[in-house]
Amino acid sequence: MWRTPLCELLQIPYPILQGGMAWVATGELAAAVSAAGGLGIIGAGNAPPELVRREIHKVKERTDRPFGINLYYMSPYIEELVDLVVEEKVPVVTTGAGNPGKHLPRLKEAGIKVIPVVASVALAKRLERLGVDALIAEGMECGGHIGEITTMALVPQIVDAVNIPVIAAGGIADGRGVAAALALGAAGVQMGTRFICASECTVHPNYKEAILKAGDRDTVVTGARDHYVRILRNKLARQFEELAARGGSWEEMDKLGAGKLRAAAVEGDVEYGSVMAGQIAALVKEIKPAKAILEEVMAEAEEVMARLGKLAGL
Repeated sequence: MWRTPLCELLQIPYPILQGGMAWVATGELAAAVSAAGGLGIIGAGNAPPELVRREIHKVKERTDRPFGINLYYMSPYIEELVDLVVEEKVPVVTTGAGNPGKHLPRLKEAGIKVIPVVASVALAKRLERLGVDALIAEGMECGGHIGEITTMALVPQIVDAVNIPVIAAGGIADGRGVAAALALGAAGVQMGTRFICASECTVHPNYKEAILKAGDRDTVVTGARDHYVRILRNKLARQFEELAARGGSWEEMDKLGAGKLRAAAVEGDVEYGSVMAGQIAALVKEIKPAKAILEEVMAEAEEVMARLGKLAGL
């Protein structure tokens, strides 16, 4: 049992959150991660409430451990989804692509822990003042929508700026990343790409295989400013590059990317689909159960910290 502020806040044995990836982080994956000692998170994305409710029930049927929902604030169903998490008594909500401030009083009154994803110090400080419970400091190494600051630069700056637990995300897939995050002052980590290759992840096998084959330079950043997305290099990425070279507008970029994540994650189109993955993809070598991933990561983190202790003469 680890004793970081994150473990104490969420009542979980391991200081590891599984990223709430739309079309990827279903109830099956979230339940497996939570049951194994981390915090599994369902990715609501743009899904309608009735679909998200089914995923919540999958988790509740499989484990009584805490779990979470990631609310995407650009979803057309955001108001209904807030109603849903309150009704279903979801223990934790992570948020992205918007400010959860107007919903905070209601979520907190329902006893829900609220943990937004942030990519800047200014936003971190503003959300702390609003009363969130913790923050996920996400560096640009992550897959999907990204900011402009790397994890190693962002995490310690946010740690210094706030007085609530900070969770490091982006570029973390093993125990070395966990140890590094703790050294930077984080109370835990969030991993996404590593968990895509968990046995329990229901994403299309082609998506998993693309990650397993990825090399160190195989992710690219697509889209326009304030809407950058990191994906694996493929024919869709080439289309984005050609559109950017022609001076394509944000609207054209958005149209090109519409529906492409589902195409990859559900339909298995890894050529013209958006195979979102972080730069850490090249470290993911095999598919294994979520429990095995968590145990391996935490054992390696302990080994790294023990070795560093010896170097310091402790």
